[in-house]
Amino acid sequence: MADEPVSGAPVDDPSLHSLWRPLRLLQAAMDDDIARIYTSGRIDGLKPSYVMELLRLHARGPMTIKELAESVSRTHSALSQKVAAMRAAGWVETVAGDDARSKKVTLTDRARAVVGRLAAEWRATEAALGDLEAELPYPLSRVVTDIERALERRSFHDRVAQKLAEDPEWR
Repeated sequence: MADEPVSGAPVDDPSLHSLWRPLRLLQAAMDDDIARIYTSGRIDGLKPSYVMELLRLHARGPMTIKELAESVSRTHSALSQKVAAMRAAGWVETVAGDDARSKKVTLTDRARAVVGRLAAEWRATEAALGDLEAELPYPLSRVVTDIERALERRSFHDRVAQKLAEDPEWR
């Protein structure tokens, strides 16, 4: 049995239950569909997760990792890793910045050649999401706004901390 340890004794595995796993899996499946669009459009080696940064660099020009991270609401560390992967895949390069200590991220010729198509895909995706939300009784964008408002009233940290305070295994 998958949820039994090596010793054979059954164990309660709380990771088998997740309210938001279906949302993560749904988003991954939709990203896979977008990746299929790139493949069928002969844009090889592009991950959907790179597109926002590529579009932002196209719109604003070369930026430091810090500037790019701030522009897409990500941490410097996360963007540094993503830029390294995008550089390895041939979508961006780093060039000398305003001073000898800084570097700027810029698009490669390969990225510049497809950025118009990526903008078209972004617009089409947003339009398709709008159509999809119109079919739903309660659109996801409204759910997100409602969750943000609820978390303004009481943070997720405080909610989890209270549940942990009630759980004897945590103490």
